[in-house]
Amino acid sequence: MKTCGEVLVELLEGYGIDTVFGIPGVHTVELYRGLPNTGIRHITPRHEQGAGFMADGHARVTGKPGVCFIITGPGMTNIATAMAQACADSIPMLVISSVNHRHELGLGAGRLHELPNQRQLISGVTAFSHTLMRPDELPAVLARAFAIFAGARPRPVHIEIPLDVITAPADHLSRSIPALPARPAPCLASTRQAATLLREARTLVLLGGGCADAAAVARDLVETLDAPTSLTINAKGVLPPGHPLSLGSNQSLKPVRALVREADVVLAIGTELGETDYDVVFDGGFEIPGKLIRIDIDAEQLSLNFSADLAILSDAGLAIQALMDALGHDRHSRNGARRVAEVRARLDQDWQQSFRAQQRVLETVQQALPGVIIAGDSTQPVYSGNHLYEAVEPRTWFNSSTGYGTLGYGLPAAIGAKLARPERPVVALIGDGGIQFTLPELASAVEAGAPIIVLLWNNSGYGEIKRYMENREIPTIGVDIYTPDFLAIAHGFGCDAVAATSFEELHDQLQAAASPGARP
Repeated sequence: MKTCGEVLVELLEGYGIDTVFGIPGVHTVELYRGLPNTGIRHITPRHEQGAGFMADGHARVTGKPGVCFIITGPGMTNIATAMAQACADSIPMLVISSVNHRHELGLGAGRLHELPNQRQLISGVTAFSHTLMRPDELPAVLARAFAIFAGARPRPVHIEIPLDVITAPADHLSRSIPALPARPAPCLASTRQAATLLREARTLVLLGGGCADAAAVARDLVETLDAPTSLTINAKGVLPPGHPLSLGSNQSLKPVRALVREADVVLAIGTELGETDYDVVFDGGFEIPGKLIRIDIDAEQLSLNFSADLAILSDAGLAIQALMDALGHDRHSRNGARRVAEVRARLDQDWQQSFRAQQRVLETVQQALPGVIIAGDSTQPVYSGNHLYEAVEPRTWFNSSTGYGTLGYGLPAAIGAKLARPERPVVALIGDGGIQFTLPELASAVEAGAPIIVLLWNNSGYGEIKRYMENREIPTIGVDIYTPDFLAIAHGFGCDAVAATSFEELHDQLQAAASPGARP
């Protein structure tokens, strides 16, 4: 007789899950009983936050949910930060945890790992959190989770299983996988109305991470409209490097904001129009005085941050295709490329010298590592790259400076990305402060055979925060932190480690690190 825990892993395999991230504990060992009978690979991080960030990185490069097995109590509080980052950035993640026996829930009796209400604690960073009270609920609850991943705005889902339910008989449960919903298509009347507004208007397009899987048709749309186009951080690569209509990801800067204010119509697709993409200078200066057409898969999101004159609930790709059909394929001339070139020229005049130096680092990475995926942390080269880096394709540049804005993300997220895309070079771009949040995950990379490249920006402290304090005449307390010998630490974990002293040396070291048989 198979238990609920054993049937669970069979169902996960049926949904196409091939990797699970988790740290076994006495409350979750029964989830592991059935793993050897599946093709699912288990990766052991050194901290549950690392598990969540690995699942996040895995999901970002594949578009499929990352899955974690997490113990009751401390495991859930440890992973909460990673779930919050995934929730803020609309990343699909399935967190399956244990919880105390059904008859012990909510009693406060001091049981091992007991929380007053684990589900309530975590529900704020999930699409939903569910306590599985009977094995018979399992197929339906998993179907609900994967329906969200397939057909709605993706976010984390949490399913907690009481200890007496994990071990309960469940061989009678169906292993069949239900049909998953397609993503919603747009209302045709709204699409035609949008086409009417766009046909004669001077348009500016804002593309968000919701367009990551619709790059080809999005490019056709902006070229048909001849519209200057900005990309959010998670949309980098939707337009290729050097595209004549691309403004990059510079919506927070004055020349781009001026172009937005001049637009008759702003078309925002798959973007929440949030602060970390549109107002990283935090002055409240991003404005849309013209008409706003919003397209988003999340109905609630269509009413947040900026009110739309026309709101279309739809998957980005389906809506763009419907717009193209309504517009026809005759290309309009709005001098878009000339206007973009003028804005880019003004931007180029104003870049800080530090940005230009960090841009050269990123260009060296791209030259040395064709097809590179860069998972970044909150660190100075990432902030520069958010403005200046041009990804060759979507899902190859992402970082934790967006949305929730946590530290320690880059290293474990890169591991997750490398496990999902072993054929691609993967770089963790991280600072000396951020890496100390999750530094033990180097051991996870070695153990899992995931030869990522850690590109460490070492300025001996929290440099960005120090500058922020100095600019406001605040005493720089707590930002000049002790800097360990990272090369020695890396060697201790079994990694190769070198220091680059020139761009030429960096280029050669990157190529060597990506060669067959290289270690992390």
